[in-house]
Amino acid sequence: MKSLTHFDAQGQAHMVDVASKAATHRIGIAGGRIEMQAATLAIIESGSAKKGDVLGIARIAGIMAAKKTSELIPLCHALALTRIAIDFEAINASATGASSVSCTATVETVGATGVEMEALTAVQVALLTIYDMCKAVDRGMVMTGVRLLEKHGGKSGSFVAGS
Repeated sequence: MKSLTHFDAQGQAHMVDVASKAATHRIGIAGGRIEMQAATLAIIESGSAKKGDVLGIARIAGIMAAKKTSELIPLCHALALTRIAIDFEAINASATGASSVSCTATVETVGATGVEMEALTAVQVALLTIYDMCKAVDRGMVMTGVRLLEKHGGKSGSFVAGS
């Protein structure tokens, strides 16, 4: 089993030294969803939420969150991100038995460390924004399934969830 990289030989937390790592094109893709009442999804889809365009604002929040990840997660490196894309899919109750909005964040950089944390942070904040904008009509929404779907680049190569 690999050892944890954020601790030194004495067990003290430290930021990993990436100075000797090669700069490569790195991609992180994360996903998650927020489950809600069918009526809440209908409000989101119709654009009639009191606070405005729910998914448009959640998209901007996710982008902003990816850019701020190193300020939120203590040992993350500040990265020059080259691309952030936030995509949503509305899933109607009639198809699956539960209404939800799924979110996928794709984050890219050319650098010495990956962008998995940025993608995960983007998804979680985008989902939190949906919750914030819709909580007046549905306080029972549940965020679930937030996870890394893929990562590419770097010495460790690629990871694809489920494969």
